[in-house]
Amino acid sequence: MFRTVKELIEITEKEEISISEVMIRQEMDVYELDRQSVMDRMDQHLKVMEDAVEEGLNGVKSHSGLTGGDAVLLQNYMRTQTPLSGNVLLDAVSKAVATNEVNAAMGVVCATPTAGSAGCVPGALFAVKEQLNPTREEMLRFLFTAGAFGFVVSNNAFVSGAAGGCQAEVGSAAAMASAAVVEMAKGTPEQSAHAFSITLKNMLGLVCDPVAGLVEVPCVKRNAAGASNAIVSADMALSGIKSKIPTDEVIGAMYRIGKQMPSAHKETAEGGLAQTPTGRRIERELFNQN
Repeated sequence: MFRTVKELIEITEKEEISISEVMIRQEMDVYELDRQSVMDRMDQHLKVMEDAVEEGLNGVKSHSGLTGGDAVLLQNYMRTQTPLSGNVLLDAVSKAVATNEVNAAMGVVCATPTAGSAGCVPGALFAVKEQLNPTREEMLRFLFTAGAFGFVVSNNAFVSGAAGGCQAEVGSAAAMASAAVVEMAKGTPEQSAHAFSITLKNMLGLVCDPVAGLVEVPCVKRNAAGASNAIVSADMALSGIKSKIPTDEVIGAMYRIGKQMPSAHKETAEGGLAQTPTGRRIERELFNQN
């Protein structure tokens, strides 16, 4: 059992195995399951992600009418024009948006680590899939790697916007995705840790300020930013760039920032974008307030 990223990396080095393999073995031990059962359970989660992305790319609309259809716009843009940010990056964005639009429309998504941040991991996974051509097992290992880092964050900080702001929610999700991208791209466990750190550092201090208290605005677009952050940070780590601050210390910093963050900026809709004139007008209109 590991509780820190430092311990996780030490296990990979000592036993000469990948991060995903460490997590698979831990799942086998904790749940007393054989390897195939553990893989089958993760395959079910992957199928949920695939279905959500497909549904979102076909076009959905939330009950509030605040979100929906943006994933379709992005895919149409990619087909008809040359994206400034490149196809892989924008594909990740579109699939992250698709997932969160399904969530906003009360569809089924896989919380990674939460429903509100469910787009980052599949967005990154299905975008790099087109370039790296992974096997099904490699896709499952992507999720185990992301889960290993999520496990550390959950045990040392928080992953919900209500507890630590959006830095804890989309920030953690994006960082998990980045670490997993590195392993799928044949990077080292240490590079995965650096990718995680770089991603999370870029999102420290991000508040959770849902307009009208709904997980739609700005949540859907923050998942888009998280997915793109994940891929850029993975490329940085794969190039040899390192985080000057160790991963566990970055997680610790996120925790302390979250503790210091006022409640108005932690999913209460009492601050930030939720309290802009337009945000307040939307809330009144949705709930028929005077």
